[in-house]
Amino acid sequence: MTRPAPTSDERSAPFFEGAARGALVLQRCTNCGEHHFPITEICTNCLQTDMEWVDASGDATLFTFGVMHYLYHPGFAKELPYNVSVVELAEGPRMNASVDAPNESLEVGMTLKVAFDTVEGVAVPIFRPA
Repeated sequence: MTRPAPTSDERSAPFFEGAARGALVLQRCTNCGEHHFPITEICTNCLQTDMEWVDASGDATLFTFGVMHYLYHPGFAKELPYNVSVVELAEGPRMNASVDAPNESLEVGMTLKVAFDTVEGVAVPIFRPA
């Protein structure tokens, strides 16, 4: 069994289309410039509704992480132990992701760069040490 693949819908399609071309894309408020993740319909900074999709830098910092030692889904059996991390993007938002590095090398505050993994034909952002 393989890892479960995320599914795209009408709202998330630009995110997955960006990932397929090797770009991390985020929503940005056209009024104040605030970047958003996850997808939102209202800017949490200025409460406007005009959003656009833009390429992000792909730069991030490891905010926090946990190492999973217990098998919660059979698709992750070959990866145990694996990390579940929260990265803070250079543009501001935080997102859950995996860091492709030995778990013992992970340190809060380490600099990261986006990369992409393919899960059942779907490009998924992961991060690697910069």
